[in-house]
Amino acid sequence: MVSTAKVMICGDIVWAHDEVQSMLGPLAEIVRMDSQSREEFFKELHGKYAGTTVIYRHNTSADRIGIFDADLVDKLPESVKWIGHNGAGYDQIDVDACKKRGIKVSNTPGAVDDGTATTALYLLVSAVRQYSIAERQARSGLWKRGLKPAHDPSALTLGILGLGGIGMTLARFCHGFPMKQIYYYSRTQRADTPDWIQYCSTLEELLAKSDVLSLHVPLRPDTEGMIGEREFGLMKKGAILINTARGKVVDEAAMIRALKSGQLSAAGIDVYPDEPNINPELLEFRNVTLLPHMGTETQESQKSMEIRALENLRTYLTGGEPKDLIPEYK
Repeated sequence: MVSTAKVMICGDIVWAHDEVQSMLGPLAEIVRMDSQSREEFFKELHGKYAGTTVIYRHNTSADRIGIFDADLVDKLPESVKWIGHNGAGYDQIDVDACKKRGIKVSNTPGAVDDGTATTALYLLVSAVRQYSIAERQARSGLWKRGLKPAHDPSALTLGILGLGGIGMTLARFCHGFPMKQIYYYSRTQRADTPDWIQYCSTLEELLAKSDVLSLHVPLRPDTEGMIGEREFGLMKKGAILINTARGKVVDEAAMIRALKSGQLSAAGIDVYPDEPNINPELLEFRNVTLLPHMGTETQESQKSMEIRALENLRTYLTGGEPKDLIPEYK
């Protein structure tokens, strides 16, 4: 067990207030990060935040102190040993800077699976069946004017890029239609997949087989722009793209060109390169369903994420190895 520990709560705790006290209170002093600016935060690192052992981090902290880039990480007290990030994606943390400082980072995979997979499912159904267009027409009194018959999901093949918890949950949802076939590509082939999911040995194979491609990879240097001009060209003419991963996984300009040319017949998008800003060009496509990053916007997902982040910190403080250490450390 870590002695004389201090926990910094850096960002929102909305649903798990009681758990903060019950899980961490007996183990450490709890300090709330209430700095109103990055400059104020840096000054207080030598004051009330001095001696911090572990940090609970939520992306909302960036509104006041910015992301955990190298500049911020380098200024953290030498006592900091673990950052328990609330979220599956951790692209707001400079992992290389943390590794250089000997600070480990955990995230909250699993806690977001249902919330994000249902968002992907909605986008898929909306894009395949033209429901976003149809709703806007219904609200405008246009009924079904100009709408051509769409497709049943059961007539289409789904490709999943990244079969982690979210991708696997979406696969189970879509098997319920069932979709015609479900393929996936990941860095490594999973040994625990049911026989109705087939592995593609290359991304190129997945692109060629998919009528609908759903993205479920984290944003890292090697995945930024992973789906670009070349990849769109390898997809079936009229394919559909679903993105609930991160906006920068896709070359947005190339996606817009693919939509204009008809290489993509539709898309469903929940994430963007410059959130909360959305490229105005995307607003002009009737065949694109847009959401404002709704993947984890459920009470259940958010409470589970908070508790899982706290659990990682508690495990560290009691001398264990948190189960959600991010892959860069493995």
